[in-house]
Amino acid sequence: MSPALEVQQGRTTRTAITIAGALTFSMIATGCTVANSGAGTAASADTLRIVLQEEPPTLEACDVSMTSIGVVTRSNITEPLMERNPSEGTLEPKLADSWTQVSDREWTFALHPGVTFSDGSPLEAEDAAHSIERAVNSDLGCNVEGYVFGDADLDVRIVDPLTISVAAPAADPILPLKLSFIEMVPRTYSMTERVREPIGTGPYAIDNWEYGQRLSLVRNETYWGDKPDYARATYQWRSEGSVRASMVSNGEAEIATSLGPEDGAGDLGVSYPNNETTAVRIQLEEPPLDDMRVRQAINYAVNRDGIVDALFQGLGKPAAQLISDGVIGYNDELTPWPYDPEKAQQLIDEARADGVPVDAPIRLIGRTGQFPKVNETLEVVQHALSKIGMNVSIEMTDSAGTAEYQERPFPNVGPYLLVIQHGNQAGDAAFTADQYLKSDGFQSAGGTAEFDERVDEAAALTGDARQEAYEQLFADEPADIMQMAFIAHMEGVLAKADSVDYTPNSATVDEMHLAAMTHVDSTETD
Repeated sequence: MSPALEVQQGRTTRTAITIAGALTFSMIATGCTVANSGAGTAASADTLRIVLQEEPPTLEACDVSMTSIGVVTRSNITEPLMERNPSEGTLEPKLADSWTQVSDREWTFALHPGVTFSDGSPLEAEDAAHSIERAVNSDLGCNVEGYVFGDADLDVRIVDPLTISVAAPAADPILPLKLSFIEMVPRTYSMTERVREPIGTGPYAIDNWEYGQRLSLVRNETYWGDKPDYARATYQWRSEGSVRASMVSNGEAEIATSLGPEDGAGDLGVSYPNNETTAVRIQLEEPPLDDMRVRQAINYAVNRDGIVDALFQGLGKPAAQLISDGVIGYNDELTPWPYDPEKAQQLIDEARADGVPVDAPIRLIGRTGQFPKVNETLEVVQHALSKIGMNVSIEMTDSAGTAEYQERPFPNVGPYLLVIQHGNQAGDAAFTADQYLKSDGFQSAGGTAEFDERVDEAAALTGDARQEAYEQLFADEPADIMQMAFIAHMEGVLAKADSVDYTPNSATVDEMHLAAMTHVDSTETD
């Protein structure tokens, strides 16, 4: 049987999953209006209409590392001190004009003068220091803390009204890059409670959020930077990719994200390389998943080539590690785990003979709208594991529901597999290794003390030594730990109306800058 046909066999439960997804959407579709009034939904040349695959659970600035939040909040409503250029990999000034290294663990940052928040209050060192303390040193449990800093607290000092000093607890050559993940918020924001609708210094401010229906942003007329082209941006969300694509082709939206090649975008579809890698994370603590042979069997059973060819229609490539090409630490000598269902069956049989409960119920959890063909991908994985005697059931949930299983502390609910999609938008393996390879990492299912030590040693290195250390870590993890069944390095597709000039890049899936979108001169389309 061909790989493509093998993939096609995993489609028996699609109708049930689709119905479940539709019911989930209908349950949240009754929202209440908050913030200002006058959202305005009619077509207007000065309004940019965007349709996403899911509604963000919040716009909290300290959670922008979550894709569904960052794609709206980051550098639209709030802004960081520095920003990484996704094309060149360089760190560029944003709210900080410059930064200076004081020691191997301390840096100072000079803020741009004259910046104000959208409510008119000035951005000063006290706000920047508070934002860092709130995101990293508080008990809020911010996503950016786990994603970037782990358990390490920072020493933050105000040098003068426009200068702060930040020191890591140990040598950290990429501290400025890490700080670029922290969005600035006013000093008045709580250290114990999240803010669903933040005030920021960005080119747009929240105007109206009708929960479950639409979100409207309005241009910040006091913005310190260049004035964005569009006066307003509205977001809606539709779980079906074909519906999102048709909204652009029918003139109901200008931008639709996270499309598959079969969704019908046609000439309006724009493909681009993104930095996302899709994988199945295997929880290591509960039997039968605590047995290395079972985890190896899962890897042998997954037909990566078939998934990429039949489901993704070639938009991506089978993955052998969690980071993609272009990220510091990427190991270009690794090859994807071979597809060998007979070997998978042999390993399961050996584990069963030794008393491992290989047929224990296991939950396979995925997020609705996580990527095109996510439902079908889970069906294929479930089918493959069922064929070798594992008892796997699919559960689809939303962003908030997935976070319960994705981030520490994990729930004590028995064995489960979680479909994840990791994008290293920072361009350095440290952001992946700290949270996914360390035994206590924010999104790690487990590890060893020895491997933890190697991760810490790699983080303190620079240059070629840093690259080589991370390469070796990614090569050794499957043999030492194996908490992942990698699937694919993804490519993105969005639909774009001819009236909009916008070029997506590798960061678009995580942060889609509205200020980068401009009107196309009507004479250019005549």
